[in-house]
Amino acid sequence: MILKALLLSAVFNDVLLSQRAAEAKIEETARRLLEGVVPDELLKSYARLLAEDGCPHEDAPDLLGGPEPIEALTACGMAHVRPDGPAMPPRLIPAPPDLALQGVLSEMARHLIADQERLLTGYRRLSEASRTPPSATSGSADRLVQVVTDRDEISRLSYALINAARHDWLTLDNYVLETPVEESTGFAPLPAFEGQVRCRAIYENKCAEHPVGARTIEAAVASGEQARLLPRVGMKMKLADEAVALIPLTPTGMSGALLLRSPVIVAALREYFELLWERAVPFGEEKAAGPLNAQQKTILQLLVRGLDDEGIARRLRLSVTTVRRHITAIREELGVETRFAAGAAAVRRGWID
Repeated sequence: MILKALLLSAVFNDVLLSQRAAEAKIEETARRLLEGVVPDELLKSYARLLAEDGCPHEDAPDLLGGPEPIEALTACGMAHVRPDGPAMPPRLIPAPPDLALQGVLSEMARHLIADQERLLTGYRRLSEASRTPPSATSGSADRLVQVVTDRDEISRLSYALINAARHDWLTLDNYVLETPVEESTGFAPLPAFEGQVRCRAIYENKCAEHPVGARTIEAAVASGEQARLLPRVGMKMKLADEAVALIPLTPTGMSGALLLRSPVIVAALREYFELLWERAVPFGEEKAAGPLNAQQKTILQLLVRGLDDEGIARRLRLSVTTVRRHITAIREELGVETRFAAGAAAVRRGWID
């Protein structure tokens, strides 16, 4: 009898261990498939339900921590409520990990399709709102260039613009102020763009020379802004993506501003910013790095002095093909077609003396 009991106990333990091993393997599979795809809290709820192999539906809130996880799991197909007949209460049953992942992906795809449709609708409406027909009236032109004179409205637009940026946020700032700089006049920090929006700002040197201004720029840089300095910045400007810009009508811009949605004007302002950006000095450095490497700078200097491709190649001990490849890269960077135009543009941008 004792031997028989020991044998039965051993068999029971083996079955129990095998069952636990199978459950552990299923849980490991679930985490491997779903981790990083579903929120961590939802994955924990699913793993808990999976470990229990389901539970009575009425007990599920206690097991999972409330009704919200139940709704989330069933909404994306990670679990379902199964009726067990009139005499038994319904149970909340987890889907197998692969089917749970399939349900999650189907739900995500459904949301993505809906978001894409809304995105396309929004862009279509934005395009229609910005388009100027041949018989444009003054009303349609007002949508492209709007004069704003209310101070509160100008402030509201400034904050609205930065929150509307999705790719690029560009600003110019000078030391023209209505009131003296004090501790309380620092600018609000950048919103959390999560690395999706490239923020660049050009400040007048005087902004960085004032202690409060310097701390404000440092805080913006710590938030992800790329900041550069110029001895003089002619005007303030805010530009979101390549769609809309706000520029001042007065030195400070607080009593009058232009809100611009005209693609032609906004593109020109963007080009103006890029020209200044190339000449500006990175915040905390002594001079602008420029977009050319050391060898290209030397070739550009010799190009301006009038040397031809063969002369530059002999001077630098490079092949003519290599020199011509660098000259092509320089012209493309400057956006010009000829060697003469490249030299003139380089001088204008401050790349060479």
